[in-house]
Amino acid sequence: MRERTMAEIIRDQHPLSMRPDATVADACAAMHGRRVGAVLVTEPGGRLAGIFTGRDAVRCLAEGCDARHTKLRKVMTANPVTLAPEQSAMEALRLLDNCGFRHLPICRDGKVVGIVSRYDFRAMEHARLDEETGFFEVLR
Repeated sequence: MRERTMAEIIRDQHPLSMRPDATVADACAAMHGRRVGAVLVTEPGGRLAGIFTGRDAVRCLAEGCDARHTKLRKVMTANPVTLAPEQSAMEALRLLDNCGFRHLPICRDGKVVGIVSRYDFRAMEHARLDEETGFFEVLR
């Protein structure tokens, strides 16, 4: 079977994005409202500046920040790892697995075109990753 590309997975997607001067409270409310686990932090023109996730929100609150006044630019992960729309689903899944990410922005020329999470992949792609991982474990 032919490998899917990121472009196929994110087709018709409208990812949640906010400006760096939005607050943590705004981001959390938007994530809750859209039922997503991440906000892509973008500059004017759609350029990716960073990503803010549920993990970032927990860390921020655990450190005692005031969510109503803390700006995303202070707590986001700046310059996150991205993939291009032409790259394969397996490349994305390997990256998510190897780096421990839950969300991976998809960008073309620095501009956001989508985002994927582990849940966006089919069972066959997960099975292939498990098979590859098992193969490499045997080699250790």
